[in-house]
Amino acid sequence: MADDLGDEWWENQPAGAASSPASDGEGGGDTAMTQQETAPVPALSKKTKQPKECFLIQPKETNEDATKTRKRKKKKITDVLAKSEPKPGTPEDLQKLMKDYYSSNRSVIELEELTLPDLCFLKANDLTHSLSSYLKEICPKWVKLRKNHSEKKSVLMLIICGSAIRALELIRSMTAFKGDSKVMKLFAKHIKVQEQVKLLEKRVVHLGVGTPGRIKELIKQGGLNLNPLKFLVFDWNWRDQKLRRMMDIPEIRKEVFEILEMGVLSLCKSESLKLGLF
Repeated sequence: MADDLGDEWWENQPAGAASSPASDGEGGGDTAMTQQETAPVPALSKKTKQPKECFLIQPKETNEDATKTRKRKKKKITDVLAKSEPKPGTPEDLQKLMKDYYSSNRSVIELEELTLPDLCFLKANDLTHSLSSYLKEICPKWVKLRKNHSEKKSVLMLIICGSAIRALELIRSMTAFKGDSKVMKLFAKHIKVQEQVKLLEKRVVHLGVGTPGRIKELIKQGGLNLNPLKFLVFDWNWRDQKLRRMMDIPEIRKEVFEILEMGVLSLCKSESLKLGLF
């Protein structure tokens, strides 16, 4: 009877009652083992937190920030020129530009042949002159030269500048110098090269003001003969809205050097032509 009651009592007990604190030492041992097994869990959680403290992402952001900083700090040519004091052009500047331009495809002997004699250079503008005052200084006998000039398809003085707009400005600013001289616009804007060739064939022109591209084309087509030319003046020091001088623009610089090789260099060496930097 007692055994039946004992069996019935154990069957009616809730699950896990055998591992109650009143249990023997074996039950306590199971609890201890369970605690030991669950003890490493915090360590695992620490390991899972470690990637959150990783700094692999930060260098990427630093590099991007550094790149942006470099882009902001990068100086433009206009910024450099704006802060620099304007310096008047010198014959040495022209000589250096020519050497730099031809050094890659010319031999040493050919480079020496391109050197201009010092005697062919007129006094350069020191940035205190207007165009009229500068031309009067370099050519005090202009009136006499103008009266004696009668050859067509040629000019006595050629002024080369960077644009058609600048050429018009120069023509307006030289009123005090030109007097009764015949002046011709030698640029491409609104004027065809054939029209300019015909005009040069029909009348005597004393002064030509224009761009190197159109002047080069007129020489190539035989519309402009350089032999009677006495003065070649470069609009050297003037700067455009981007603070670039005429010779700072690669296309214009290339055309200027091509003109020099089309007869200007030989005329300078024969001392029949003088160069001026305005």
